[in-house]
Amino acid sequence: MTLAFKFGCIALFALAATALVASLASVPVPPAPRLGHRGAERRQALHSGGLFVTIEPLVRFMAGLAALHPLRKLREQQEHTLRRAGYCLGLTADELTALSFLSAMLLSATAFFVAPYADASPGLALPAFLVGAFLPTFQLQEVIKMRIKHVSRGLPHAIEIAAMCMGAGLDFPGALRLLTSPRSRDPLARELSLILEELDLGRTRREALLNFAERVPTQAVRDFVSAVVQAEQKGNPLAKVIQVQGRVLNMRRSVAAEEAAARAGVLMIVPMVLLVCCILLLLMGPFLVRGVGL
Repeated sequence: MTLAFKFGCIALFALAATALVASLASVPVPPAPRLGHRGAERRQALHSGGLFVTIEPLVRFMAGLAALHPLRKLREQQEHTLRRAGYCLGLTADELTALSFLSAMLLSATAFFVAPYADASPGLALPAFLVGAFLPTFQLQEVIKMRIKHVSRGLPHAIEIAAMCMGAGLDFPGALRLLTSPRSRDPLARELSLILEELDLGRTRREALLNFAERVPTQAVRDFVSAVVQAEQKGNPLAKVIQVQGRVLNMRRSVAAEEAAARAGVLMIVPMVLLVCCILLLLMGPFLVRGVGL
């Protein structure tokens, strides 16, 4: 009876393992993105090498599993974040979910196995799982901040060059083409190329510029888009409006730099006071020790 029970358990386990393997084998693995800027970013990531090249097949397989679940709102939020991040690594929304799950599993497993050697509780695996789940999203937020910083710094200079080109006889798309390069990795050049692509696809200038403001939500971009859209609606000369906007953005950038320099001077007061105290202690320390010894 015991032997039959053991064989029955082994048979059930083998059947469950076979069903699990069959179900996993039937999961459709989505192909890697190939078209558009997402496909270009994926090819660049695979060409650069690194850890992502190793885990990319596993990420796509896990993305196939994530695609089976109805996560429409989550996909919309992730797609919005990826669009602002310039489609980092060419990830899709489901691949970002898969990458978050793999990061959470890896970090929690590491915390679980390292905890006994560090005299810590294995319960740290749970907070490690949560941190790992949000780690890819945090990294994307840093990428978004860096992109916003680069675009905000380069936009005033690019606007002035575009105004000069338009004053020389070029139209707005032609002036933007002079500021872009097909192989450029600069975020501003890539955003301007996206504007040109949308114009080539038949979208209006207003729609392309509003999408640009949505991808890079900064005050400088919003002011530039608003000025161009209003000039188009009211029939004002676009070259002059862009030239004035470039001067205004440069002025604001100078004011922001002056404010940052002023804040830096105030923030340096506390470290300077501490440094002076350390110097005084080094100078007066021997005399204080001798005085106490006497």
